[in-house]
Amino acid sequence: QVQLVESGGGLVQAGGSLRLSCAASGNIFSINAMGWYRQAPGKQRELVAVITSGGSTNYEDSLKGRFTISRNNAKNTVYLQMDSLKPEDTAVYYCNVRAATSWWGPPSDYWGQGTQVTVSS
Repeated sequence: QVQLVESGGGLVQAGGSLRLSCAASGNIFSINAMGWYRQAPGKQRELVAVITSGGSTNYEDSLKGRFTISRNNAKNTVYLQMDSLKPEDTAVYYCNVRAATSWWGPPSDYWGQGTQVTVSS
């Protein structure tokens, strides 16, 4: 199995910055896409950003320019740099990794436990 450990959430004032990290470990053969999702109270989980093994990125349109996703393949870690934070960015942020645990098996999606990000006005 694959375990994901997230860190970096917390409370920040509007206009501030936070950097989230998510490290994958366990029986990993290969990692394809790595990404971040978020879920605000009363809302559905939504995509924040995703990055492929080759470094291609995709962002939710409204977050472009404020959020930056990156990854360190040697450390199996994905990061989310969040700048110019707004109160509406308040949510639980979840790491998602699509990984294969063997050369013959298809990749599966794995989720972190979530980290709370709260932006005060």
